[in-house]
Amino acid sequence: MTSRRGQPTVRIAAGQGFWGDWLEAPYRQVTGGPIDYLMMDYLAEVTMSILQKQKSRDPTLGYATDFLPSMERILPVLGARRIKVTANAGGVNPRACAEAVAEAARRLGLAGKLRIGVVTGDDLLGRLDGLLARGHALKNLDTGRSLHEVRDRVLSANAYLGAWPVAAALRQGADVVITGRVTDTGLTLAPLIHAFGWRPDAWDLLAAGTVAGHTIECGAQCSGGNCLVDWEKIPDLANVGYPIVEAHPDGTFEVAKHPGTGGRITVGGVTEQLVYEMGDPTQYITPDCIADFTTIRLEQAGQDRVRVSGVRGRPATDKLKVSIAYFYGYKAVGTLVYAWPDAYRKAQAADRVLRRRLQDLRLSFEAIHTEFVGADATHGSLARPARAPERPARCAAGGAAAGRRALGRQARRRALHARDRPPDPERAPQRHRVRGWPTEAGGDRGLLARAHRQAGGGAMRGSGGRMRRRGDGRTEGRKGRSRRVRLVELAHARSGDKGDTANVGLIALKPRYYPILVEQVTAARVARHFQGMITGTVERYELPNLLALNFLLHGALDGGGTMSLKTDAQGKVFSTALLRLEIDIEVPR
Repeated sequence: MTSRRGQPTVRIAAGQGFWGDWLEAPYRQVTGGPIDYLMMDYLAEVTMSILQKQKSRDPTLGYATDFLPSMERILPVLGARRIKVTANAGGVNPRACAEAVAEAARRLGLAGKLRIGVVTGDDLLGRLDGLLARGHALKNLDTGRSLHEVRDRVLSANAYLGAWPVAAALRQGADVVITGRVTDTGLTLAPLIHAFGWRPDAWDLLAAGTVAGHTIECGAQCSGGNCLVDWEKIPDLANVGYPIVEAHPDGTFEVAKHPGTGGRITVGGVTEQLVYEMGDPTQYITPDCIADFTTIRLEQAGQDRVRVSGVRGRPATDKLKVSIAYFYGYKAVGTLVYAWPDAYRKAQAADRVLRRRLQDLRLSFEAIHTEFVGADATHGSLARPARAPERPARCAAGGAAAGRRALGRQARRRALHARDRPPDPERAPQRHRVRGWPTEAGGDRGLLARAHRQAGGGAMRGSGGRMRRRGDGRTEGRKGRSRRVRLVELAHARSGDKGDTANVGLIALKPRYYPILVEQVTAARVARHFQGMITGTVERYELPNLLALNFLLHGALDGGGTMSLKTDAQGKVFSTALLRLEIDIEVPR
């Protein structure tokens, strides 16, 4: 713990934002300057089902294997600099992950010098039948269906645990805390609870720590790695600095990075991360509290430093979010590549032939989806040119079916179209299709989490809640002389996914643009803009404190990231697709 401006400061550095993130980041964070904690986030809903499948094949697996080489490299530094680690790399097998780290410590001569804490209790796969028998309905929050309908196909089931078991492990002296499905935000909140002694009912403080965790949970995505504002001017992205939270006991904190690193920390970049994967901004629900994102105040406090204050919170709900994944059939996606001349028309012809051949095979498909990569891969008809482009094009076609036969190897070979040069059939492999089942469990939350001590130590991110529709009744025209502009001239944006819903946070580039966005970019207008790309409704929320609007696009992802045949299966570029929307702005006389 360091001191800044007369009050204690805890520095928590983001080391990983997802499984597969930059492997250099953890080492650079622990050696680039003073920090107290290294937070490493690996998990997403789809990740849990992948890890469960790995564990079913090999009981020693089921965790993020990227974690091990990173830990082996930084363990000597952690001990020398007294840096502690919180990580949900344990996936569905946190004990095996901890044992692997302990073995690495022994190889480095650190036996007896490293205390590893393990958090368990989130894995409900073996307890589902008991929960159902005791009256936990575990109904699908989107459809209301009973889990009994798919119980025999369930692959994974995990409750979202919060910060308190992690804080308990730190209190018992753990140097490294390895968890299963603990929320992304909890990995940052826990060190703050431990360091500052925050009470379980200090809702504003817990909400501030939750916001801090949400800000850095995706790694460099808030320090320039995924920024739309003046992105070409962001310096030295090859050397991007991952974010660091410098937090104080009163709940205020600054977002910064190590000196001499690339990237950029600005109010705009932090705002993009704040609106990421958000539902109702007044109800960002976690197991620890409910944070109100409309109370957040941001201030540029210097170069590469943003100060965050004013966060308000409310008591946590009496339920935990539970993420369940179940087997839903098979899918296969393959591509055919065409070049000049008439590349686009050749790709269109290939699509027609492919669909005819699939029809002739008399096989049952739930969905067939085609995208012309290079022409409309991610923005659909919004980006399709008026005239066929004279550039290479790929016909990327995917199919989904309930049974193996429809997507078997022979079916794929017989369906391929042989104009110019067909792809290898094995490049369209048959894959399992996994569907998410969002639900929640109430009652004895304390029975779900257990903190254990191993080798001397011992364990919802959510944006749930009921949504309110806003913005449908706004006037869509402006009086007086006007000119037509695309939103990209007035705003920047960020989008993410939650199941079959994509969220898009739209942020005004200047304060004077925000009233224009509020007036003209209504839920109804956004729904018309995305007509044909989404199947559900659009909801809108206002965040005047961040000069932002948040849109929820229901039915945008073909059932969710694990189900979708789209190139943008997780809705990451719905943000830039929205920036294509044209509106009228008043021209000063």
